[in-house]
Amino acid sequence: MTILKYTLPALCLLAAPAFAQNAMKADIMRVVRVDPALDAVIAPGTRVGRVAGGFGFVEGPVWKNGRLYFSDVVDNNIRALDGMGNVVVVLKASGGLTNPPKGSNAGSNGLITDKDGTILVTRMGIGTIERLDEKGGLKPLLSKYDGKRLSSPNDLVFAKDGALWFTDPSFGLPKMDADPKKETKFNGVYRYAGGKLTAMITDMVQPNGLGFSPDGKMLYVSNSMPDMVLRAYDVGTDGELSNRRILYRWKKALGEGVPDGLKVDSIGNIWATGPGGVSIISPQGKILGRIVLPEVVANLAFADDGKTVYLTATSSVYRLGTKVPGQIPLYYRR
Repeated sequence: MTILKYTLPALCLLAAPAFAQNAMKADIMRVVRVDPALDAVIAPGTRVGRVAGGFGFVEGPVWKNGRLYFSDVVDNNIRALDGMGNVVVVLKASGGLTNPPKGSNAGSNGLITDKDGTILVTRMGIGTIERLDEKGGLKPLLSKYDGKRLSSPNDLVFAKDGALWFTDPSFGLPKMDADPKKETKFNGVYRYAGGKLTAMITDMVQPNGLGFSPDGKMLYVSNSMPDMVLRAYDVGTDGELSNRRILYRWKKALGEGVPDGLKVDSIGNIWATGPGGVSIISPQGKILGRIVLPEVVANLAFADDGKTVYLTATSSVYRLGTKVPGQIPLYYRR
């Protein structure tokens, strides 16, 4: 994927008509209706706006107490964006390495709020998940499975029972699967509950985004490469998975990028990033529409009352409104 560099402070505040005319092609920032059912999810004529930009490669957005927190994977920090468009750095060296190789994916990635108000941070550079408190302090949570180093934890979600699920691909390692720091033989999807870490999926090449249906009975996981697919599983007692199937498959012809982060709305649609932008997919695997941007979209978050959607896309953060609220995370802090 293309990484765009920047010079601070190169921030664009709330989108204005001049932006659409001068900074990006307005016709590229649009909602594409594939099925009429999309109209019940996103109102026809909804516009997408760019609210901040000039970053390295942004990922892992999460809403907390009126601000959007997000990772810059390349520039190795976590920032927070408020409703006025102001952006501040809240954690430097967020991936755990103070001097990672230039242009590497060694920063933090996925973020999620926990029940104690802290933010769980996936630190790809050192292969850990840690707690970030209000004062910027960090405390370790997870770093090993079966005595072996995690590769580069990527995305996280809490299930309805309070268990933490996360993906652990090898993207944060300089040589990925061939890197000497990689200790596990697989790139897994894990469940952490009751102090125990369990590998739930071990047969995906590069698992990435994940999320649950509103009733918690289905798990969705995107695989970035080489097969660009969205898998679905039935979820049983203690997270037991069954009935593995491919719900959706991306085509390279749609555009740049690979399946990455995803979120699920309150009626069960999966908003999954990948080639062509954000694909909005019904629980039955039917494509309803896409959100198309001029940059590769890595992830998204439902914010505020759930009807505001923030998109992290390469060097920028975008925003739009939706008629259907997103599924509110278990430990959401509005």
